[in-house]
Amino acid sequence: MLWGEFEAAAPEVAKPGRKRLEDSRVALLGTLRRDGSPRISPIEPVFAGSHLLLGVMTRSAKASDLLRDPRCVLHSAISDPDAAELELKLYGRVEEAVDEARAIPPDAWWSSRPREDARVYSLRIEQAALVAWDLTRGLMTVTQWRRERGSDVRTRPYP
Repeated sequence: MLWGEFEAAAPEVAKPGRKRLEDSRVALLGTLRRDGSPRISPIEPVFAGSHLLLGVMTRSAKASDLLRDPRCVLHSAISDPDAAELELKLYGRVEEAVDEARAIPPDAWWSSRPREDARVYSLRIEQAALVAWDLTRGLMTVTQWRRERGSDVRTRPYP
């Protein structure tokens, strides 16, 4: 489902997750290489209407990966292991962004470049997880969402 549909289906994950992505402006994109092994790359996710857009340089390894296999995971960037930053994990597939969505974010890095320099994808979300850390009490709370089952919240001690 597109980001807008995900927001409606799982606001308890989408709202804080969106804030996390917008605040950090950088996330990690996991893709699959030709041999099936994982690849992780930095990316700047951009919200445009009901879409969560991922722009990749046309000749990059991640662009080749996504052309071959659209499955991916997007993980919010963490800058300090002791800062208790929320972690958002989105699992799904990308599809080529429609022209209207691609044009919405005027500040996206690809908007000032020739069209052939970037492939812009919309992420279709199949699963999501939001991880919150309570450092004082040593607790980790995971809100997991799946389209078939909805949301499930679990808290457990860590490490």
